[in-house]
Amino acid sequence: MDEADLSRDAFLGGRLMILQPRQGYRAGVDPVLLAASVPARAGQSVLELGCGVGVASLCLAARVAGLDLAGVEIQADYAYLARRNAAQTGHALHVETADLTHLPGSLRQRQFDHVIANPPYFQRDRSMPARDKGRETALGEGTALADWVEVAARRVVDGGHVTFIQRAERLPELIAVMTQRLGSVEVLPFAPRRGRAAQLVLIRGRKGGRAAFRLLDPVLMHEGATHDGDRDDYTALVTSVLRDGAALPF
Repeated sequence: MDEADLSRDAFLGGRLMILQPRQGYRAGVDPVLLAASVPARAGQSVLELGCGVGVASLCLAARVAGLDLAGVEIQADYAYLARRNAAQTGHALHVETADLTHLPGSLRQRQFDHVIANPPYFQRDRSMPARDKGRETALGEGTALADWVEVAARRVVDGGHVTFIQRAERLPELIAVMTQRLGSVEVLPFAPRRGRAAQLVLIRGRKGGRAAFRLLDPVLMHEGATHDGDRDDYTALVTSVLRDGAALPF
């Protein structure tokens, strides 16, 4: 990509400045919420499947120092930007350009304490594809969710966690496949406002876990019943995550 085709965008209140394409897939709040939910500790290893330009991994690195971070991204230009973003933010992130169902040996030979992913949201037999190739690859499902979960379950250590963020409408499918490969599955929904149905969910499973399934209280994204002006109206919890890099209780 030419430099003119890129923008430099602030995340975590400006703690991270991330290069992204002006056209195509652009990261929003979803990877930030994903990063905030990961119960990682210094010294642990994290693999992000479909890391894009690296937003989730780098947000996690900004919150938890001393992590061993790796990512895999199928689009070479996005993987290149993830490497640039890591270098410019000062966080170590090893990124492989590959299809997650055909991981390179450097990743197949490893297991990680955490595996995270923000898989494409839309099944293209039920929706229209995006015109931009980068955006379509990021948002239109080309690899089944079951395959994402299978790869994650293989790459996580016994006792390790797999965490995905996904649209609420895909939750039944995710629960079905996660409970086959992981245990202690729990779901955290995100509702836009009080009284509104959840649109996003975080789902986490633990390899070898035996706890019963848990459905947690929804996190409210916005204050009030409606948006009442040209300003942010995120709740205090969500503001602390998006602006201050705080952990999300999960």
